Amino acid sequence: MTWWPDGDDNAGRIPLSALEHHAYCPRQAALIHVEGVFTDDVNTVRGNLAHERVDRPGVRATAAPGYRQHYAVPVWSATLGLYGRCDVVEIGNGTAIPVEHKIGRYQPGGPADVQVAAQALCLREMLDLDVPHGEVFTHADRRRHRVDLTDELLAAVTQTVTALRTVLTAPQLPEPAADRRCRHCSLLDDCLPRALTDPADLYSPRPLGDWHA
Repeated sequence: MTWWPDGDDNAGRIPLSALEHHAYCPRQAALIHVEGVFTDDVNTVRGNLAHERVDRPGVRATAAPGYRQHYAVPVWSATLGLYGRCDVVEIGNGTAIPVEHKIGRYQPGGPADVQVAAQALCLREMLDLDVPHGEVFTHADRRRHRVDLTDELLAAVTQTVTALRTVLTAPQLPEPAADRRCRHCSLLDDCLPRALTDPADLYSPRPLGDWHA
């Protein structure tokens, strides 16, 4: 099986991280993965610091006998054209569980679920092990949240891959969301959502909280 360790510019090979970006906002995904735009803010810096340990490849035993946690595990899916890394894969008793680390609070059914489900599909394709579910570990509450791999969630992964491939090959960027998501996006000043959706209001600032949901 072919592995793309560094990816390439072919939209047929999509980084796993792009799925979460697209699930959050298609324009954000395009700015990062097409335009190469990325701006740090306090949340991205906190995320980098929180990921320091899991970004270093390694293995350690767990409290459960026979289980080990593998860090920064390269994964891929030739079927979906995905590649990337799992923060943690916990292996033992014939199972492999991907564990995605996030700094904020867990949002059931949110973008992180799509990302960890895609990781699970990669592991199912790569390994002769059962991958029964995924997990999201949130640093905000220091606990792991189980993500069941339902038919609906796996279908959402496939749909996101298809939509993202369209975005990556489109001649122009998607329209900005210009809603409450923008308040939490580090690319706000690069995206300029209000300038594009309401040019007449560009010089009459109002709080981001006034944007429609």
